[in-house]
Amino acid sequence: MHIAINCRAFSKKEFTGIGRYASSLVGSLSQIDPDNRYSLYTTRGWGQVRRRVCREGSRNFRVCFDWLKRGVPKTLRSVDVYHAPGPEVTPDVAARIVVTVHDLIYKTYPQGHTDETLALTEAQFRSFVGRAAKLICSSRSTLDDLQKYFPEARGKACTIYQGVDKGVFYPLSGEERRAAQGTLVRAGLEGPFLLFVGTIEPRKNLNGLLEAYAQLKGKKLFAGKLAVVGMAGWKTEGLAESIERLGIKGDVVFLGFVTTDRLRELYNLAEVFVFPSFYEGFGYPIVEAFSCGAAVVTSNVSSCPELAGDAALIVNPGDSGEIAGAVATLLNDLEIRNAFREKALARAREFDNLKTARETLSVYKEVYNSK
Repeated sequence: MHIAINCRAFSKKEFTGIGRYASSLVGSLSQIDPDNRYSLYTTRGWGQVRRRVCREGSRNFRVCFDWLKRGVPKTLRSVDVYHAPGPEVTPDVAARIVVTVHDLIYKTYPQGHTDETLALTEAQFRSFVGRAAKLICSSRSTLDDLQKYFPEARGKACTIYQGVDKGVFYPLSGEERRAAQGTLVRAGLEGPFLLFVGTIEPRKNLNGLLEAYAQLKGKKLFAGKLAVVGMAGWKTEGLAESIERLGIKGDVVFLGFVTTDRLRELYNLAEVFVFPSFYEGFGYPIVEAFSCGAAVVTSNVSSCPELAGDAALIVNPGDSGEIAGAVATLLNDLEIRNAFREKALARAREFDNLKTARETLSVYKEVYNSK
């Protein structure tokens, strides 16, 4: 079987979301499948893509670099299965097509997108939903959304949870924690802090978290800072004014995009990781935080409670008082906080990259044998 995977999503040095998923999938497939032939399509970053084939002797994997940008059909020939790890306008390839659907945010939370983005995403979905032999959804929540908005997906969609790289996200040793503390002090995080990770946009509900944080500060329930990790998205106007109005200007530390090493340190050292998002197809930060043994507060909507199970405190993201109350519960009781840290580590074992790769390989075999 000849399998092609579009790897443009992780062809740059820095990537998140779909790139992280695709990168982990390729690396894991190279560990478990020595039998099938893989072509890794990209129009850039040959070396970055090649590094993901980490198992020595993985000669059944090769990078197909589209130097002239002729497109997938002309670059990939005699392919049996073509996997798009995220939505794209389906190329006209003579292969069985598999597409991973991470979310339907553009349908469920359209106010979080520009009209241009909504039109582009709709064109992508219309292109692949009908043509795909199999649609892999990142969560049951995403599967339900897909079948709601695209009934034609019924019967050919399935759920495969995405994994977390335990070699990147793990509990730090005592020595590593001490080194990390020094690093974070230099970044402006001296003492205890709460942590938020996500693109700064309305859907992620940073405003709700800021209000909850201000309540904690106002009631003298927490004296530490709030660390915000993530790149600015859109509709962030008024954020500075909100921070000024809430009286927390000197208490919120915006770190922007950080390396995975720094992110691991932050998850480990945060008193509580707070992720009150209004919608997630698959909340990567939840499982990353779990894998580091963090105490987590997250939303009761979309995929968040599905991923969290009983390993986090679940709140209504539209109620800042409820968010503050859950955080206070973890802050005020070390025994409860430690119990949730243990639950987090146990829950993280459910999200395994090799398991994701094995289930995805089964999909490839299924569609190949259905020809």
